[in-house]
Amino acid sequence: PHFNTSMLLSTLKGLAKKLVEIPNNFTLQRQVNKLYDDRAKMAVGDLPVDWGFAESLAYASVLSSGNTVRITGQDVGRGTFSHRHAIVYDNLNGDAHIPLQNIEKDQGSFSIYDSLLSEAAVLAFEYGYSTTAPNALVIWEAQFGDFANSAQVVIDQFITSGENKWQRLCGLTLLLPHGYEGQGPEHSSARLERFLQLCAEHNIQVCLPTTSAQVFHMLRKQVLSPLRKP
Repeated sequence: PHFNTSMLLSTLKGLAKKLVEIPNNFTLQRQVNKLYDDRAKMAVGDLPVDWGFAESLAYASVLSSGNTVRITGQDVGRGTFSHRHAIVYDNLNGDAHIPLQNIEKDQGSFSIYDSLLSEAAVLAFEYGYSTTAPNALVIWEAQFGDFANSAQVVIDQFITSGENKWQRLCGLTLLLPHGYEGQGPEHSSARLERFLQLCAEHNIQVCLPTTSAQVFHMLRKQVLSPLRKP
């Protein structure tokens, strides 16, 4: 079904401003500081919004509506390609700061965990979690797309077939970053054709966004869809 994932520009700008706020006397590492300086410019329209900031804006918008966001994966705090930096650390004392936990007073909860190197175990847990939390945006990110190979049984036997077998809806989102084609095993294409073959009966959606705006609306749609409600 079609439904509206747009937001008022004034609301979006307010969320963007909160995402780039860093506590006083908090010393960011040099490259991370540059990334947050650029995001501050994006927040006021001086730079185009890139994919990483569009993703963070999507999460902020979901949290501000009272929904929960949960992200796990082997390098999700930073992001495999250093695009996320959802967790930043003081370069002097190691203190952590998570801007997405400080958007609004009554926001939904935001959890993000760098997980152990056991894709099957982690994805299986997140599948179970997502089936019991229809109002949450639950995400598992493969460090590289083909790392999902180790958890393919969970994808085949649970994610793509659970509704037909057990009448259990699953809103789990898989992020499968790719773009290192030619770099050897498990750093290649995420094998998109394999996932497209699993789309029978509309049981999953495979998305390949090409713009920052598509990233934003894709993630909002996943949690705000009326199909997700209990």
